[in-house]
This record gives sequence, C-alpha cells and structure tokens, in this order.
Amino acid sequence: METNQVETLLKEALPLDEVVVKAQGSHYEVIAVGACFDGLRRLKREQLIYGPLMSTIKDGTIHAVSIKAFTPEEWQRERKFILPQ
Repeated sequence: METNQVETLLKEALPLDEVVVKAQGSHYEVIAVGACFDGLRRLKREQLIYGPLMSTIKDGTIHAVSIKAFTPEEWQRERKFILPQ
C-alpha cells in the first residue's frame, strides 16, 4: 500500500489538517494533526487513527503502525523536533 493511499484513508475518515505517512515495507509511521485530538489522551488519539486502517491491518497489508497524533497547537511546538529542516 502506498503512503498516499494511507493518507487518503485517514483524511477521508477524520477532519485532519495535516497527515504525514512514511513506510518501510509493511511498517508505517503516521503523523496526524487535527483539532479532533483536542482533549483526548494518547490512547484515544491512536484509536481514532487505527479505525480507518483496521481493514488493511486485518488483511496484513499493514503490519505495524507507529502513530503520533497532535492538535494544531501541539504540532506548532513539536514539528521542529520531529521534522527537522
């Protein structure tokens, strides 16, 4: 599965401002930014991301997912550490 397909799945299912997906084989790293994460704990944020990907996880297309989910405010503080220029 291409990274842009994962991005599309997530953007269609959740109101996200930004999605960055990286892949190595069937292992994916997802960075998602959206106000939908406001007030949610880390586990609930991850569950929101897993939801739209569950069918591809179940069928083995995606083997592992690393998730980082931020509100837009959190992302403004954290992006310089996660995506260095």
